[in-house]
Amino acid sequence: MKLMVIFCNVALAMLAAPLMWGITYRVKAWFAGRSGPPLLQLYYDIIKLLKRGCVYSRTTTVIFKIAPAVCLGCVITALTLMPGGGEASWLGFKGDFILLIYLLALGRFFMVMAALDTGSPFEGMGAGREVQFAAFIEPSFIVVMAVSAISNGGTSLAAISANTAYNNYASTILAAGTMVMIYLVENARIPFDDPDTHLELTMIHEVMILDHSGPDLALMEYAASLKVWLLGMLVVLIACPWIGLLPFWFYWVALLAGVSIVAVITGIIESAMARFALLDVPQVLLGIYGMALLSLIFLLYR
Repeated sequence: MKLMVIFCNVALAMLAAPLMWGITYRVKAWFAGRSGPPLLQLYYDIIKLLKRGCVYSRTTTVIFKIAPAVCLGCVITALTLMPGGGEASWLGFKGDFILLIYLLALGRFFMVMAALDTGSPFEGMGAGREVQFAAFIEPSFIVVMAVSAISNGGTSLAAISANTAYNNYASTILAAGTMVMIYLVENARIPFDDPDTHLELTMIHEVMILDHSGPDLALMEYAASLKVWLLGMLVVLIACPWIGLLPFWFYWVALLAGVSIVAVITGIIESAMARFALLDVPQVLLGIYGMALLSLIFLLYR
């Protein structure tokens, strides 16, 4: 059964993850009064990129070439640690949420190194901003995951999905709210970043992959969509602890519906809010860390 959990986590993510961006963009288009791109647009884009060739600058090294594969591998490995249907992953262990967080950090490290490897000042600027945001948001990520696991009497990812009730309403609400903010920051979404901007001076995530092309860019885009799915999955597990009560196969249907709802909420947020000024983002990220600490305080002193 534990091997089945790994298979279902990876298979469902690899099949459904690109659909989440399609849902988000259709919601944004609906709010703007437009028809919007097809729901399967990212699938089409990835297939089209895979059919093209890669172009490499003479300044790049092997780091630039291996970065897309490493980024994709890190996210897929993180998915194998996730529980499912109240069952732990075969690869899960006590404290595995720390490994999950730093697998994502390893993928970010190689993305940043690839951006710096190009020698482009714009990509270097985006890499610097990405590292700054990561330094602020990773402590919040660790605290939220620890709160979610410890509140259910464990120290692993399996404990998050094994929760059958809201042990502490205030702590759960704050943890879920913080996880939504982490989801937006980690996936470079409004109000922290704007993936649709065409100005290199204001880009963060997108500017780091400007020099990638063909299959390399396809791997980067696919890895980004899998990361969206993974973090959306964490939002659902933290906000809806009762999902672990569902029968095994119904759990995966509920998870698909839950992550789709997160994608819809993302579209609503991006339609209702403008991007924060860059100098204001660190203060907001500190506020998110405050929410995470408050969640921990409510858990410890309930």
